[in-house]
Amino acid sequence: MKRWRTPATLLLASVVMLACSGQRPVAAPQAGSPTNTSGPAQGGRLIYGLSADANGFNPVTDQFAAQSYSMAGTIIEPLVSVDANGDWKPYLAESLTPNAKYDEWTIKVRTGVSFSDGISLTGDIVKANLDAQKASPLNAAVFVPIKSFELADPMTVKVKLNQPWVAFPYYLAAQIGMIVPPATLADPKSGSLKPVGTGPFIFKEYVPDNRMVVAKNPRYWRQGLPYLDEVEFRILPDSQTRAQTLEAGGVDAIGTSRDEDLTKFGAMKDAYTVHRAQGMAVPEYMFMLNTAVAPLDDVRVRKALAYGTDRKTVISTLRGGLTEPAEGPWSKDSKWYAAGGYPDYDAAKAAALVKEVEAEKGPIRFELISTPDPNTMQGVELAQDMWRKAGIEVSIKQADQADLINRAVTGNFAATVWTQFSAPDPDGEYIWMHQAYAKPVGAVSLNFTRLKDAKLSAALDVGRGNPDEAARKAAYGTVQERLRELVPFVFIDHLNTGAIVAKTKVRGIGEHVLPDGEKGLPLTGSPIPYHPFSGIWVTQR
Repeated sequence: MKRWRTPATLLLASVVMLACSGQRPVAAPQAGSPTNTSGPAQGGRLIYGLSADANGFNPVTDQFAAQSYSMAGTIIEPLVSVDANGDWKPYLAESLTPNAKYDEWTIKVRTGVSFSDGISLTGDIVKANLDAQKASPLNAAVFVPIKSFELADPMTVKVKLNQPWVAFPYYLAAQIGMIVPPATLADPKSGSLKPVGTGPFIFKEYVPDNRMVVAKNPRYWRQGLPYLDEVEFRILPDSQTRAQTLEAGGVDAIGTSRDEDLTKFGAMKDAYTVHRAQGMAVPEYMFMLNTAVAPLDDVRVRKALAYGTDRKTVISTLRGGLTEPAEGPWSKDSKWYAAGGYPDYDAAKAAALVKEVEAEKGPIRFELISTPDPNTMQGVELAQDMWRKAGIEVSIKQADQADLINRAVTGNFAATVWTQFSAPDPDGEYIWMHQAYAKPVGAVSLNFTRLKDAKLSAALDVGRGNPDEAARKAAYGTVQERLRELVPFVFIDHLNTGAIVAKTKVRGIGEHVLPDGEKGLPLTGSPIPYHPFSGIWVTQR
């Protein structure tokens, strides 16, 4: 897994790793799934292969990526979840209610819920968690629109805002809405290593870069769950090793983003099931450009890169033809998609723009950052060759994950390969695009491209504050129009190759049910998706 490409590993990871949807995917068994005729079985142990270790398990202090949610999510639960239709649903919250202006939300905390340490969940604990998130350097920027959290009664928290915020509950479906007990807030380091929560499993063992083991929570508030006695998460960073370990029987399930795994295991339907992310749960693969540094501060250069990129060749070469070209942050099957205007491949237009710029400023040269992962490098080198043919000289700089992230956040880059945009509501992309979050090179900026555009930002403001869906659709149509005109990203494709591959004895992946009885969103996250473990069961012990 190219873990560094997932913005969830960055500052404010919680925003990007929200539960995702958009095209209203249905939580149905995937092709090759066995028919469940006897119902879930209690007991058993699951060994699950992850692509990377977590950076810690405290949602207030630690950066969460997909693997963090897989492991910590078995123990720590959020206030909100997302159903199979892409709508937010209360989880640890019993209800969330806005006022008429959407500048105040009332969170009613669910009764009868306890942490595994025996402490009952209360409004005061929820308020303390939200206050801690607002004060956290990691997640504070998400809560900039919030004035205060106030305890209205022992089980009710009022959220007072500086502005209307229609999609606010979605933000509580991920890291910033995950609730930990007072002991964790008092001792954050302990919570990073030995998490405690209200979830279906409790912490048992953790060996960094090797494994994490969780055991069934006997006092879990959702009766009858979980089914499994134990889950062991095995850290297997190399994608080929992970697939080979599954095939050899060393693990029961793995996450993957390799098209060869989908093809291989998908053909062995009697032995394996393949569960793929769909809709807006599928992120976009792209090249991210720093619009604040030369030569990419010139929109003509950015457009030349887009015109010079043959997306169909990239897809056929890197994806086995399994993905669809991307024109922006939302796919054609999303209700938020607006058609038209993306600069499709046109070698002649690319060359003409390059010559125009060269006549004024001289040769166009810049550095493109990549990790040394072979699959990633193949795509980077392919783009390098395409852009060279247009007359642009691109050098490739390899960097490890930590270095690349730091360079993106501080603006110390010209271009990098990137994966992003899979929030359940378009407002989830606000801080990554709005000009208020574009800071000078050298300063921490959540708008990594540092693009400042008043029209785009005004449209994002309308989408955030207007409850009328037609008005929101029009606003996000403007967002797409401006992205296509200004090209801060060279979009390639929608990464629907992210999947979970499991032995057929493993049941219930992507079939979990929320407290209100509705089906939950099947898979979440990118480029390798994750899912809840409370409803998973095995047919053999």
